Amino acid sequence: MGKRIRVQRRGRGGSTYRASTHKRVAAAKYPIIAPKEAYEASIGGIIDSLVHDPGRGAPLALVKFENGDKCYTVSPEGTYEGQQIHFGGNASAEVGNILSLGKVPEGTLVCNLELRPGDRGKLAKSSGAYATVVAHTPQGTMIRLPSGHTRYINDYCMATIGVISASGRTDKPFLKAGEKFHQMKAKGHKYPRCSGRKMVPAVHPYGSSKRSARRCTTTSHGAPPGQKVGLIAARSPGQKKKRIIR
Repeated sequence: MGKRIRVQRRGRGGSTYRASTHKRVAAAKYPIIAPKEAYEASIGGIIDSLVHDPGRGAPLALVKFENGDKCYTVSPEGTYEGQQIHFGGNASAEVGNILSLGKVPEGTLVCNLELRPGDRGKLAKSSGAYATVVAHTPQGTMIRLPSGHTRYINDYCMATIGVISASGRTDKPFLKAGEKFHQMKAKGHKYPRCSGRKMVPAVHPYGSSKRSARRCTTTSHGAPPGQKVGLIAARSPGQKKKRIIR
């Protein structure tokens, strides 16, 4: 009798597969201010400290504002502790300032964008990520995302001027499997991973290296745990080639 496969063990919710989120510092979100009020405002603030957040590639900046609000936000490259920044549509387009997209000059690199006014930051938040303000149109502000796609975003959405720091983080090799293990553990990922074909038939549906044991890797959406592995509810087998839209 075989043991439960990885999908079943992970779904049970044990500590081995659970991310250590109690070590996280805070969520990277803008302060709660009405979008229309922020569009015509300019609130001063200071970067009180830069801290490391486990499971996040870029450091967090604790910003304290003049009105008593404070928030954690992903720090752009070039910011430092004690730096004076401004929040609002009337702020200048300098690195670290948080502006409404409708007030950002065309061609400016921005990060930590709001997808909808008031959602406090959703796009371009990973290490070295940035978006480009292409044009201001009646439909909204045209943005080129890190993926290369362009889309229109509301002018009242907030964004930080600059590029997210730690852009060269992925260039350094791990060198040891232990470092890779701890990095994946902080994110709540299981490492190392082994494909089903490399396992014995008792522990995975695709187990065995025998040619006669090969089977289709497409599984229905309603399959039970233990059978629901591989390409789940796939309309076509294999991976599709990605198209880069410029």
